[in-house]
Amino acid sequence: MTAAPAGAYDADVIILALDRAEETEQAIASALAQTGCSFHLHVLDQGSRPEALHRIAAAVRDRDDASLIALGHNLGVAGGRNRASALGHGRVIVALDNDAEFADPATLARAVAALDEDPALGAVGFRILVHASGADDLSSWGYPAALLTRAAEIFDAVTFVGAGHAIRRTAWDAAGGYDDALFFCWEEFDFCLRAIALGWHIRYRGDIVVRHKVSPDARVSWSATRWFYFVRNRLYIGRKTGAGWASLAPRYAGYLLKGLRHGLLGQTMRALPAAMRLAAAAGPPRPLSPVVRAYLRRNDLAHRGSPLARLRNEVFGRLSQPGRPNRSRSSNGNTAGLSSR
Repeated sequence: MTAAPAGAYDADVIILALDRAEETEQAIASALAQTGCSFHLHVLDQGSRPEALHRIAAAVRDRDDASLIALGHNLGVAGGRNRASALGHGRVIVALDNDAEFADPATLARAVAALDEDPALGAVGFRILVHASGADDLSSWGYPAALLTRAAEIFDAVTFVGAGHAIRRTAWDAAGGYDDALFFCWEEFDFCLRAIALGWHIRYRGDIVVRHKVSPDARVSWSATRWFYFVRNRLYIGRKTGAGWASLAPRYAGYLLKGLRHGLLGQTMRALPAAMRLAAAAGPPRPLSPVVRAYLRRNDLAHRGSPLARLRNEVFGRLSQPGRPNRSRSSNGNTAGLSSR
């Protein structure tokens, strides 16, 4: 294993690995091909089978700009990114899914430059395209549907999509990274709420692109536990940011209805007591300030349409299966009325 450089450098690129060896090799190759800035690549393996781990290790062997850490167990997305980010000290943290690739060798440098250009910018979300077709990956669209027509543009946002993004390390440190308890789903939104509360802005950059393979292999499906995490984590975030359980009841009722429609009622019912346990362990809620609420209204709720339109899109819309995108909801947990309390 090669440690990160002792001196200053621009970025830490982090990739979480769990099997899918061929795709992970290609993601690594894409990262190592980046030019125009200094960086170190950290690959964190979270329990790949031996044959896959051997291939992943070979992809970074004898490199002084990359390292592999094999945990042997799965910390989840939130915990894994926390662990990987702590391995370096570059002033920017760039995450790339292990089934994605940077669109070209200058992608990383553009992401670093985007943060350098605006000292108030805490994080940047990249445009996510389907690798095979070059179309927008609708299963990774974590923003109001009305903004999809601006997918090639730049706009302020309240979150970013995990498949490809960059975070200023000073914002990461100040906000405390991800909440390990989330494990999977909504971790980016939760981080952004804390960063926004500290005065940072979040921005979507349609000119910074990754290409995503959207393969269903080794993913968590809605019929397994994805919906449970989606509901549990969103309720938990609502509670720890000051919403009472009574005020969260309409949201939960919508989730119950959606879960019933899609044969996921059991997951939905388990999610509420699980969210309550997480919230109790997290300590006293920290209500969102008026400044944060105004930011959320301006950059999210304003684009979501009328209550009827939101009910149609966010409660009665279909669930997007991995590799089967639709326009009603992003499967990464970054939609469904982010700013409504």
